[in-house]
Amino acid sequence: MTGGWRGALRGRLRLSVRARLTLVYGSLSLVIAAALVAFTYVVTARAMEQRFTGRAPATAVDLAKLKSGDGVQRLQGMADLRSAVQRELDRQKQDVLQQLLQSSLLIFLVLGLVAVGIGYVAAGRLLRPLHTVTETARRLSESTLHERIALAGPQDEIKDLADTFDRMLDRLHRAFDAQRRFVANASHELRTPLTINRTVLEVAIASARNPPETKALADVLLGNTARHERLIEGLLTLARSERELRTRTGAALQDVVASALDQVDGPGDVEVEARLAPAAVEGDPVLLERCAVNLLENALKYNVPGGRVWVRTAARDGAAVLLVANTGRPVPPYEVGAIYEPFRRLRPDRVGSADGAGLGLSIVQAVVGAHNGTIETVPRADGGLAITVRLPLRP
Repeated sequence: MTGGWRGALRGRLRLSVRARLTLVYGSLSLVIAAALVAFTYVVTARAMEQRFTGRAPATAVDLAKLKSGDGVQRLQGMADLRSAVQRELDRQKQDVLQQLLQSSLLIFLVLGLVAVGIGYVAAGRLLRPLHTVTETARRLSESTLHERIALAGPQDEIKDLADTFDRMLDRLHRAFDAQRRFVANASHELRTPLTINRTVLEVAIASARNPPETKALADVLLGNTARHERLIEGLLTLARSERELRTRTGAALQDVVASALDQVDGPGDVEVEARLAPAAVEGDPVLLERCAVNLLENALKYNVPGGRVWVRTAARDGAAVLLVANTGRPVPPYEVGAIYEPFRRLRPDRVGSADGAGLGLSIVQAVVGAHNGTIETVPRADGGLAITVRLPLRP
């Protein structure tokens, strides 16, 4: 209980580094100023006490006057006068010390405010190189990894941090270049043998000289080849969609979804209802179309006989919205997050079935992420899912 309360309090009182440095500088200055004021007050009070305290000593004339009556009265008068003078000195001393204390407190407050202001400015100047590092890190992406901080100045701790960050960017740039080359080479090396195999099997099936057993075997192998082709195509699409978009073009989301509807063939007894309202987005139209195709194929494939699919596009709340909902078997809420994982098999009738590679929704998530969008997946009460994709509207 105590640890949780302290953690919540620290979370609420969390200050920036500049604010904390300002508090440190201001506190140290206030402590020094308070010590100086206290020292000045004590030294002044002691000096005044030593200088203005004490009575004049009795002289021989005063002692002689004590023997006569008039002398006693005069001596008493002098004693009274000395007491009055001493009281006046004490009062003036207290006034001087009080005025000194008030002036010191006023100077203390002024110095405190000045110290806080100077600390705030000094902390900002000290943290300016760190702000440069932070802004560069926020601006960097796969397409801007060539940028460097190149911080100038003395070789201090902040300069070491910036140089280390630049060296890390060099390594990341080389790694991303190697990844792009690998994807390009893999695309060629993996597709070519499968294309050759598919051509050979199609020729074997079409040849009249081959016996029926050979044609049946070739037909089975052709199906496996087609599945491998879909798997490789899905992996390459996933690799491309997970990268930063190099070019962005304007596109009408309703046109992209309409083109995806023309490409999808589903069961004849499943009804598709589409209402496509205008919504302008910016990104890669090919990847967005692949995203819509995968959503529609998923909605049609995992449906029930005589089911329905609803497709909607609209511009709502500053975002372009694509909604794909379908009927189907009930999906437990705890399984919703797992359907976007590659090759994740939840049930035989879901991801990883014999008709797919198990990458459809993974590609959807990667494409939406590359376009700075979000996905919301909600199980429908009557079965099936309602998947809502929100993309930034084109300015």
